[in-house]
Amino acid sequence: LFPEIVSTEHQSLVLVKRLLAVSVSCITYMRGLFPESSYGTRYLDDLCLKILREDKSCLGSLQIVKWIQGCFDALEKQYVSGFFQFFNITELYQFKFKYKKKVPQMDISSNHGEFVTGLCSEDVKQASRLLLRTLYVLMQDLGPLPSDITLTMKLLYYNDVTPKDYQPPGFKEDASPGDLLFGGDPINLRVGSVSTDFHLMKVRVTTDKKRMRKAESNLIQKNGPTEISHQGLDCEEEEEESTKINLLNLAFSQEEVIGPKKKRKVSEPEKLPLNSRK
Repeated sequence: LFPEIVSTEHQSLVLVKRLLAVSVSCITYMRGLFPESSYGTRYLDDLCLKILREDKSCLGSLQIVKWIQGCFDALEKQYVSGFFQFFNITELYQFKFKYKKKVPQMDISSNHGEFVTGLCSEDVKQASRLLLRTLYVLMQDLGPLPSDITLTMKLLYYNDVTPKDYQPPGFKEDASPGDLLFGGDPINLRVGSVSTDFHLMKVRVTTDKKRMRKAESNLIQKNGPTEISHQGLDCEEEEEESTKINLLNLAFSQEEVIGPKKKRKVSEPEKLPLNSRK
């Protein structure tokens, strides 16, 4: 499912792509969006994973697969900074990406002063397993979505490297990038992050507090009942985040400070999926 060794930029890219695809598949499956026929089955240790496939009998799931493939194009070019998937602005899934330049490290224990690689492949795989397990546990703790939900996605970019006219396959320029009003009492959940020598991917969930079935879940920090404990590897300290938000700012990001007159580039799907709930 994931590369056995993650020591090159290509292997790291493959890992991030598969993590994104498996995570989105997990979300759509556990939230009951598409029929069983739209998923294949893979195993990660003892964890059974349902992964979206190109099911021509279900146009909705087929559209989601095309969205993910469009995000892959932006990941390969190192343009995309965020992938947002949300239901009726009452449940938001955020995937944030950073790209790193690998810097060799000196092995001070060696008499020859050899340079060694950075993060261990086994640690990266362990972080990936933790992230997916945490996501599955969270999905089981969330209450059902309303029957009339609408699913959509948005892609955010790093403005300094992304061409103004760039759009990945299946996406178009967002007609109204900016703040989106969250419909409900929002609760922010940190699912986890995975860091390699070349990429960093973080996953966050924002949902209506009423949907959290287990207020005392062991995933929630004791000193912060609105946040899931950070799990997995991270190459830097977590940024400070408010435990309550009223606006989801998709035009600007905490990672990039840009001028007030320069809006962040945002894409949205060319087509919305048909309602294909089970």
